[in-house]
Amino acid sequence: MLNDDACYTALESRDPRFDGRFYTGVVTTGIYCRPICPARTPRRRNVRFYASAAAAAEDGFRACRRCRPEAAPGSPARQGTSAAVSRALGLIADGALDGADVGALAARVGLGERQLRRLFLEHVGASPLAVAGTRRVHLAKKLLDETALPVTEIAFASGFASVRRFNDAVREAFGAAPRELRRGAARRKQAEFELRLAYRPPLDWAGILDFLRPRAIPGVEQVEADVYRRSVRTPAGVGAIEVRPGDDGRHLLLRAPVSLGRAAGRLSACARRLFDLDADPEPIAAHLRRDPELRKRLRRRPGLRVPGAWDGFELAVRAILGQQVSVAGATTLAGRLVERYGEPLPGDGSAAVSRLFPEPGVLADADVAALGLPRTRARAIEGLARAVACGELDLSPTEDTEATRSRLLALAGVGPWTAEYVALRALGEPDAFPASDLGLRRALADGSGEAPSEAALASRAEAWRPWRSYAALALWSR
Repeated sequence: MLNDDACYTALESRDPRFDGRFYTGVVTTGIYCRPICPARTPRRRNVRFYASAAAAAEDGFRACRRCRPEAAPGSPARQGTSAAVSRALGLIADGALDGADVGALAARVGLGERQLRRLFLEHVGASPLAVAGTRRVHLAKKLLDETALPVTEIAFASGFASVRRFNDAVREAFGAAPRELRRGAARRKQAEFELRLAYRPPLDWAGILDFLRPRAIPGVEQVEADVYRRSVRTPAGVGAIEVRPGDDGRHLLLRAPVSLGRAAGRLSACARRLFDLDADPEPIAAHLRRDPELRKRLRRRPGLRVPGAWDGFELAVRAILGQQVSVAGATTLAGRLVERYGEPLPGDGSAAVSRLFPEPGVLADADVAALGLPRTRARAIEGLARAVACGELDLSPTEDTEATRSRLLALAGVGPWTAEYVALRALGEPDAFPASDLGLRRALADGSGEAPSEAALASRAEAWRPWRSYAALALWSR
């Protein structure tokens, strides 16, 4: 629930920590803005506050072209909402309503259509269709501002079914046609495009890369200096992308080949999940700092994030490979798997990122044990691949975490540690915690070097809810 007086105080201060938490509709102009808008602060009686951009748009306000609401960091509105609304918002962010209706969305989250609409009005302040429509026009505006992609490509990349609908929606949202919104003169054609991924500072980018570097799958991923690169498979084609920090301390820069332009929205969503860019680090840290050991570690790692996964199946295979072996050993095995079964990227093959991770259907029929794996672990990977390939198991972060955990644990060779690790990284569960992990127990060893038992660690971790995933990352960090 929004407190109007608190929102207006935040608006007057232009404090960037409130960016994306609420939006301000100005009655006298018909425009809605971010709290950091540089325009003159409107009078208190002339403003209305909204929990989401979609709610402001549905109430008849147009997006400000000066503060660019589409460039705000991801809203933390999903935190604290019902589980169904959280899942539905994630599905909408992945384009679930670009080609389906609200009834189909409601069925995916296990609710009736009327109930889902009611929950959206209660938690988000707008209908599911309004949220999806705002997502599309915001992505379109972002691509118009930040890339040289052709306008037609942007229309389809944003999720519109036709250029005409795209033109009408953009004109209604911003008061101008798409070509009018393009900054400056016509842009020259480029081989790549770049997206700016906003986040709430601080961001421990070095810590994220320190975690990903030893786990990077040879041929598929590379961490070099402060840059992350990987191969990607999208409906628009395949290629390699890279992500590096921007120079303002508030954005990451994602660079991709222009041939993947129609997948720009998906690339942005996957990168945001991989680097946990929608997290709000301050309240998470404030809660975990109550524990003396976590306080010490968080002091060294301000802006801690939980590195996610680009692809849930890839992460789950990597987790099984990591059972009872070192991180380095699991990385070596993953490299062999990719070398044997991964599809080469187009090109000369000399780049560090040169192959795609094998698809589930390929590994379902593969003899994974031939790579030097124990038979039980090889069978676990083959069973996982069959379950994903036939649709019995969905490892996307929009699926219900508890149901996915149960399905994972039903697979031969998948135990509680693997299921929790997959929940923590692939499913984006903020409260997952692999209490049996030896590294976590050793991190809390006492002065004599004796590590707590699994039961003792699980008991201590109860105080860290609902952010136990972040506590685990803090304990894993050096």
